[in-house]
Amino acid sequence: MRDIKYKIGFLLIIMGLFLPMGLFAQASGETSLIMDSLQKFWSQTSFANFEFKYLVMIVIGIAFLWLGISKNWEPLLLVPIGFGILVGNVPFTEGYQIGIYEKGSVMNILYSGVLTGWYPPLIFLGIGAMTDFSTLIANPKLMLIGAAAQLGIFTTFIGAYALGFTPEQCGAIGIIGGADGPTAIFLASRLAPELMGAIAVAAYSYMALVPVIQPPVMKLFTNNKERLIRMKPPRQVTRFEKIAFPVIGLLLTTFISPSAMPLLGMLFFGNLLKESGVTERLAETARFALINTITIILGLTVGASTQADKFLTVDSLLIFGLGAAAFIVATAGGVLFVKFMNLFLKEGNKINPLIGNAGVSAVPDSARVSQEIGLHYDKTNHLLMHAMAPNVAGVIGSAVAAGILLSMLT
Repeated sequence: MRDIKYKIGFLLIIMGLFLPMGLFAQASGETSLIMDSLQKFWSQTSFANFEFKYLVMIVIGIAFLWLGISKNWEPLLLVPIGFGILVGNVPFTEGYQIGIYEKGSVMNILYSGVLTGWYPPLIFLGIGAMTDFSTLIANPKLMLIGAAAQLGIFTTFIGAYALGFTPEQCGAIGIIGGADGPTAIFLASRLAPELMGAIAVAAYSYMALVPVIQPPVMKLFTNNKERLIRMKPPRQVTRFEKIAFPVIGLLLTTFISPSAMPLLGMLFFGNLLKESGVTERLAETARFALINTITIILGLTVGASTQADKFLTVDSLLIFGLGAAAFIVATAGGVLFVKFMNLFLKEGNKINPLIGNAGVSAVPDSARVSQEIGLHYDKTNHLLMHAMAPNVAGVIGSAVAAGILLSMLT
């Protein structure tokens, strides 16, 4: 009995010694597991992955939002793009299908419409359904202004080539001079998808900055006498002419530049829906629900594509510089071409050079700038209707130029 008591006592002593150690080891293991989990969580936060370049892009995104909301500069473009820049520059750990460049992520799937170039034709469908070509039909010679303004595209092509870009990249960069975001995206998706983010953001940025960039150029190349020129009111256009225009326009432009068919086909189709008078429901869908939906997705994904580690490069800075030069040259080209045309026009038929800036395809902002500058010098001289003719011609001209570049460079 005594031996049993000794054995039981010895066993209790052993348990007293080692049980706390076991409990401590278990607690220590749980503590270690918690610390590892916390460390893993921290490593996946944006704070742990943060770099200064992301801050730069976030500031740019906030600036876009400020310009769109406070200054009302192209808010339908700058607000989605600005917010997209914020979305694209939240630092993250790769492998969780978060980023726009990670295959399978939601943003990557949405961005595929940009990379494959099928968003721009849908945008053109909506533009066609919104556009009235009456002033261009009434005065066809104003189409030449839209063609002249494309000078910025080809001079920028030469400048980009001089800076060492490939011919394909030069074509995609040059189209920024047309001030047409959808066309720039369409061409970049075919010729230089690696530069898509910089080209798209540059194109839309300069479209939004039309009221800032164009007025000084217009004033520089015109004098007071030219700014006061009054143009005859455009004639009344018949319904038949409005219906025939998209059909004839499609055939003429695409026979010259078949590669531009995706853009021009949708542009003229949308216009036919509007002018035919029998497809108003379709036209309404194209110019409201469809174009608004695509604009939201396009703006957000284009903004998100400016992921700092891929966007903040020397090439991006060069593209922005070339884009500004292209826009200035395009504006100057339109104004100077009007002055050249006036050398051959009789007094009373001359064109006010202030509508030359509208040859770029930033519809209708360029035409509004023509109106505002004209009213500044003569409060009764309304140029908006006249400026709309080269403005819509610029849309056609930039698409034709894109088709020409595409056929030459692929």
